[in-house]
Amino acid sequence: MNKIIHVIIVCLAVVLLASCTVDKADRVQHRHRTQSILVPSSSGNPYEVMIVAEDSIWNGYAGKALREVMERPMPMLPQEEPMFHVSHVDHKHYDRITNLFRNIIVLEVSPYSTEAHIGLQRDLFSSPQLIMEVKAPSHRELSSFITEQTQYFLNYLSVEELNRSAAILEEQHNAKFNKAVQEMFGCEIYIPTELMKIKKGENFLWATNDGTNVIQNVCVYSYPYVSEKVFTRKSYIALRDTFMKRNIRGIKPEQYMFTNSEFVKVKNINKQGHYAQEARGLWEMQNDMMGGPFISHSQVDTVNNRVIVAEGFVYAPDKMKRTILRRLEAALYTLKLPTSKTESNEKN
Repeated sequence: MNKIIHVIIVCLAVVLLASCTVDKADRVQHRHRTQSILVPSSSGNPYEVMIVAEDSIWNGYAGKALREVMERPMPMLPQEEPMFHVSHVDHKHYDRITNLFRNIIVLEVSPYSTEAHIGLQRDLFSSPQLIMEVKAPSHRELSSFITEQTQYFLNYLSVEELNRSAAILEEQHNAKFNKAVQEMFGCEIYIPTELMKIKKGENFLWATNDGTNVIQNVCVYSYPYVSEKVFTRKSYIALRDTFMKRNIRGIKPEQYMFTNSEFVKVKNINKQGHYAQEARGLWEMQNDMMGGPFISHSQVDTVNNRVIVAEGFVYAPDKMKRTILRRLEAALYTLKLPTSKTESNEKN
């Protein structure tokens, strides 16, 4: 498993473990498989899940419970989009074609199961692939278990997709922007290659694909760390608006980006054992009709006593934005801060 995958697993491990009590966590069985032969590429798109279940399970309480979990709206998007898109296939049609899907959840009621549990397998029939086998002694226990483990399903599958995107970015990323970030901040970050247009400001870097229908953006900026009060929601919005107003402007002088303060959520996350603040919300352009979702990570660069903020934001009117934003979110997890003054000076 490469270093970027380790980054995200460490970052979200607390979230995953928090989704289960100790006894529930013991009921999750991690199965490691040594791949001895090459397997084909998996089918399906990111954030798609295929449910394998008999019709009686799929049409019953367990199937309904799982659909409600998977199709829960993703937070902080301008239009409602599900966390995952779901399809269904009966066990009798689960064959060498359908078993190539990238994310599979197998539901089964088995009299041989003494209690409900989850088994995990990776890259069994294709790669990348995650198979979650959910078994229970009865339909009722299966349904209850799925409802109890709502956050586990959502978090684990989300982490899996973020891992995949980050691994791809590690192999193929915008080297020009990464170099610019190294020179200005002494940091590293891997962003999609198509974000080729770069703008530099004071303690600010912005990369965009400058697309026609879908505009993807990543920016990195910094400011002095004075106290932990900078990590409040109010301070975050004020600081973000200061940088965006100065650096992301429209065609006319009175047009600039600002944060829609009614739609911002911040929370603490763990990145490689270090504190970070995640913010999700909506941005708009003053005196213009543009707007869309954003996600950012704010971390303290203890070597240089400053806060480094990495953000991804999207403009895609009349388009689905979930997967686009999630890909930029994966890029944020690749951010690497300087670990020593020497390293920081060398990169600057």
